[in-house]
Amino acid sequence: MIKAYMASGKGAPFELSEYDPGELGRDEVEIQVEYCGVCHSDFSIWKDEWGMSEYPLVAGHEVVGTVAEVGSDVKHLHEGQKVGLGWISGSCMTCHTCMEGDHNLCESADQTIVGRHGGFAERVRARAEWTIPLPEDLDFAKAGPLFCGGITVFNPLVINEVRPTDRVGVVGIGGLGHLALQFVNAWGCEVTAFSSSADKKEEALKLGAHRFVSSKDPKEVEAVANSLDLILVTINVPLDWEPFLAALRAKGKLHFVGVLPELQLPFFPLLAGQKSVGGSPFGSPATLAKMLEFCARHDIAPMVEEMPMSQINEAFERLEEGKPRYRIVLKNDI
Repeated sequence: MIKAYMASGKGAPFELSEYDPGELGRDEVEIQVEYCGVCHSDFSIWKDEWGMSEYPLVAGHEVVGTVAEVGSDVKHLHEGQKVGLGWISGSCMTCHTCMEGDHNLCESADQTIVGRHGGFAERVRARAEWTIPLPEDLDFAKAGPLFCGGITVFNPLVINEVRPTDRVGVVGIGGLGHLALQFVNAWGCEVTAFSSSADKKEEALKLGAHRFVSSKDPKEVEAVANSLDLILVTINVPLDWEPFLAALRAKGKLHFVGVLPELQLPFFPLLAGQKSVGGSPFGSPATLAKMLEFCARHDIAPMVEEMPMSQINEAFERLEEGKPRYRIVLKNDI
């Protein structure tokens, strides 16, 4: 039996309970959870905002811990090894997408907290290919958010083939954006931070931005017209996107990773400047491993607030009120 914090229904309090995970699969790994980040996606699943939630719910998909047990077919991982787990916990490994290395785009991928139990628990299970070893130089207590928030903003740099000579904008300095600033700066790019919160200017500059632009001030946004190769949008609220399209150079890209309720864009600026709009989820196991190595090499880590897992309901209240700066990590005290 595995002890876990479960919500019995939509928005119900998390209560300590237990469940029987059954026999460990031959290609599975059981992870002893040490820390688990609290992501806004956990909140969305808890509240069934996306219409895909199943209850009772054990959320938590930013897991770091140690390997407790491996299935009989797993040869590359061993008990006691430090590993992490993110949004996806398994993929088919045989479809065209998986065979091309894009396991994160597999149509039959298992989502860690949808239809299965996640990491707000003493242990969690995943397929071996999605159980990612941690570099020794990473801060164990801060690594969890890298497995969702981190990979979400790192993957666009890889798939868009961003170069060190590029100029990149980051819209939103929050749980995703504060990591994006660090990644893009370490990548070698010139970084512009866009935020509606003027009080975040000093912090954004410390995190890696070379320039701060108030997204509330049309004149400031207009001043960066035709200057950026990529704009990475990390927020989940709609804005007037036309000024941001204007901020892109010819062939520039407007890339979304925040989950927007809708997206409305004028077409002519795209056509005239041969600009493009895209989005991406997470990243493949190989890209996850590459991101972790990049973080270890450049000493990149999320800013976190650590709380005991027994205070999970208080953590979700803080998240709902928008108080974390910038990620909450729960330490397992079950």
